[in-house]
Amino acid sequence: MKKIITLLSLVIMLSSCNKDDIITSKFPPEIELDNATGIYTTKPGRAVTIAPSYLNVEDAIYLWSVENYDGYIQSVTDSTFTFVTNEIGTYYVTLQVTTKYGEDTEEMRIDVVEREIPSISLNGTQTEYSVLQGVALYFAPTVKETSLPTTYVWMLNGEIVSNELNYTFCSDVLGEYLLVFAAENEDGRDEITLKINVCTPEQMPFSWSFEQTEFSYSRGRSIRLMPTEIANADNAVFTWKVDDVVVQESNSPMWICDLSQEGAYKVTVEATIVNETTQMTLVQELVVNVCPTEGTYYRPSSSTSSRWLNDVYEYTPAPGQFINETKTGGFNGAETTPEASCIYAEQRFATQSWVSLGGFGGYVVVGFDHSIENNDGYDIAVIGNSFAGSSEPGVVWVMQDDNGNGMPDDTWYELRGSETGSASTISDYAVTYYRPSAAGMPVQWNDNIGNSGEIAYLADYHTQDYYYPAWIASDSYTLRGTLLEAKCYDKSGNGTYWILPEYDWGYADNFSAVDCNQKGDKANNFDISNAIDYTGNPIPLKYIDFIKVQTATNAQCGWIGENSTEVCGFYDCSITE
Repeated sequence: MKKIITLLSLVIMLSSCNKDDIITSKFPPEIELDNATGIYTTKPGRAVTIAPSYLNVEDAIYLWSVENYDGYIQSVTDSTFTFVTNEIGTYYVTLQVTTKYGEDTEEMRIDVVEREIPSISLNGTQTEYSVLQGVALYFAPTVKETSLPTTYVWMLNGEIVSNELNYTFCSDVLGEYLLVFAAENEDGRDEITLKINVCTPEQMPFSWSFEQTEFSYSRGRSIRLMPTEIANADNAVFTWKVDDVVVQESNSPMWICDLSQEGAYKVTVEATIVNETTQMTLVQELVVNVCPTEGTYYRPSSSTSSRWLNDVYEYTPAPGQFINETKTGGFNGAETTPEASCIYAEQRFATQSWVSLGGFGGYVVVGFDHSIENNDGYDIAVIGNSFAGSSEPGVVWVMQDDNGNGMPDDTWYELRGSETGSASTISDYAVTYYRPSAAGMPVQWNDNIGNSGEIAYLADYHTQDYYYPAWIASDSYTLRGTLLEAKCYDKSGNGTYWILPEYDWGYADNFSAVDCNQKGDKANNFDISNAIDYTGNPIPLKYIDFIKVQTATNAQCGWIGENSTEVCGFYDCSITE
């Protein structure tokens, strides 16, 4: 705040006259603001009134000037001034008070800031639910934090049923229900409307999904085909056909495809549910390519072959604190397409800078300028950034280029690690992540075994708008892989000191005493001989062409954030620099 007192003259300020023996002083006006800082804050459409107090203002003229985008707007008003605008910004106001004895001037600032309207996220965009009689639906929305008190209300068919943040719906009465959740503060209101159908078992909708519709494998091997995220499929009959010939009909959704003749096959799977009143059938067509035997597309190394990866084919992290982050994360804001995200990862790997895979299931796929042979001992190395007390394990997968097209679109094989076969390890684990409804909010998720949670937004450390990858266009996406039991724990007991213990062996970004170069480049070393198939049995591979690393735990560690595998590079152990 700047204050200027302009006098007609110092003499005038000090002079006085004697009239009828009464001494009268002639002083210039003085302004005293009602805000000591001279800074006023308001919000779009909301008026703010500046009401100073004054001295020596008999017959005064008040001139208020407001600087805006178009210059100055001047108005002669009374001793107070009311300002209102719908435009966010900073406005400078000047008040000049003039009398015949002088003038006084004050400069003030008005900050028009955004309204803090609450924003609701509730596991994506699903607005309709079906549930059996007497079965509970638990809703746990996330509401963006504001500095203003926020109230909540749940309304069921127009009647208020709760004022808590979370709500459990349960009804024994068949029919359709309309559930509304609203969050409100003095700046505004946000609400979502959900439709809930309470059904009999026969009325429950049946659904499934497929991660991919085309598969390739080398002749002499087999692959497992099955839908994912199957819902309400009790007593369903699954019929598998190859070129329209039935090869399996059972209650199992899984079919082991072991076609032995090379060629492309049309595979059709039908799922049928029959009850007393209806019959529902879902149909999905797939393409299976039986490719030439192993070795047909082998690419031998040469004297010019590089030990380092030469291509990033896909970078699909889970949401995480370093995703989209422009400081330590190294993003520049241009990563808005899958292609741009791969370029980002390639540039990071070129300098052995880490690339974060985010929470569970996030992955990166790389390739080399040659096939990597399965020799005695370790064959491939994945550089991480682990250290004692900080391991964030990633499962490693390998693939041969079975169809010879130079792309990682064939069959992945997991590399066995110390946790393979453990009762706490879950295969075919899947997590679906949902785009937050507003900036600065956590990312909600739920998994395929009935759990839900969120990737916390750590505003004290990473302030990018979203931890949801900017290049993923859909409002939700699902990542599937092998889940390891998280070992992280709070050693302090008060949330200040988190420990992330290492796993015995077989994982990237893991400070293992068995396979980590603890005093070198922090690479974990892997043997292609540890490849296993969908049954968990060893699969003999003479070489591999592609590598995938995938975050293997689903855990939050307080202020440290989510467990997220970091990768700094890949190399062929058989080639020295």
